[in-house]
Amino acid sequence: MQSASTGVMEADTAALREIIERGVNVQASDVHLHTGYPPMMRIAGSMVAMGEEKLENTKLMQQFNAILSEKDREIFAKRKDVDFTYEIPGLARLRGSVFVGHIGVNASFRVLPPTAVPLQDLGLPPQLERFIDYHHGLVLLTGPAGCGKSTTLAALVNLINEKHSGRHVLSLEDPIEILHPHKKCVINQRQINLHTNSCERAMRAALREDPDIIVIGEMRDAETMQLALTAAETGHLVMASMHTTDAIKSITRIVDSFHPEKQPQIRTMLGESLQAVFSQLLLPCTDGKTRALAYELLFVNAAVGNMIREKKTFQIPSIMQTGKAQGMVTLSQTIGDLVRAGKVSRDVAKKYAEEGYF
Repeated sequence: MQSASTGVMEADTAALREIIERGVNVQASDVHLHTGYPPMMRIAGSMVAMGEEKLENTKLMQQFNAILSEKDREIFAKRKDVDFTYEIPGLARLRGSVFVGHIGVNASFRVLPPTAVPLQDLGLPPQLERFIDYHHGLVLLTGPAGCGKSTTLAALVNLINEKHSGRHVLSLEDPIEILHPHKKCVINQRQINLHTNSCERAMRAALREDPDIIVIGEMRDAETMQLALTAAETGHLVMASMHTTDAIKSITRIVDSFHPEKQPQIRTMLGESLQAVFSQLLLPCTDGKTRALAYELLFVNAAVGNMIREKKTFQIPSIMQTGKAQGMVTLSQTIGDLVRAGKVSRDVAKKYAEEGYF
């Protein structure tokens, strides 16, 4: 016999799933639930209301509790926010984030692809395939939230899995988004706060777990950055994402995360171990319905490595502007290509390209 509490939880789960399904069916990238507001969804970068009825704090909390695991409920009770994955069989797998705001409880759900999308299907430059052939060093994938970093990272892991036999790939994620079946590689995916207490702890353990490639879903703090650089210097290929908008800001962000006395050492480590930085943005198109990919690609050669070590990163863009033969390109150059192709307006381009480019 079904208990009353079980029946309530099933009803709460069904109500939440119905809202998410409405968003998935119109190809929303995200579904937002905020106390005091109607359900919202993000389509082509813009937030759109899903009706007019405002959501109530108590009811939302009941719905979230119905889908959170016991462990996630404990984390939420302690920290007032929690990240997790949620799957609706036959519909979608989602990355969820529940958090407390000044009015009440809130959540956002990112719709994830069911499997890794092949690199060539994402409209990314073919030069990215060079990343998987590195045997050591650091590769950074950067961009703001919602620009597709995780999708690009998953595509690269999938390409490694298909082309390189006998490699051990260790992926540290928060949470695990896209599942990678074993193909030619052994792939271990560890979720922060579920399979390990922290990214720092997972990175320290990784150095004893004999990986060929370490994938970091998001590199956030100095401890993880230090361990990533150490791993890159000691014969591992480290691929990591960061919330930065271009190559120079990515390098600066890493260096500035450390105490000034340690920064010269970090610049030296970066100059020697950094292999490439790929930064991506999704810009609204002129049709008002879709978004176009703009990107920047830096390959670290001897000249760039010296600029990093000597605190002359401001000179790197000039190397990128003339480095087309090596596969390099600046963000402003790819935005310019989008403007000339009629995909992005000049007004939009001015907001993202370097000052004076347009």
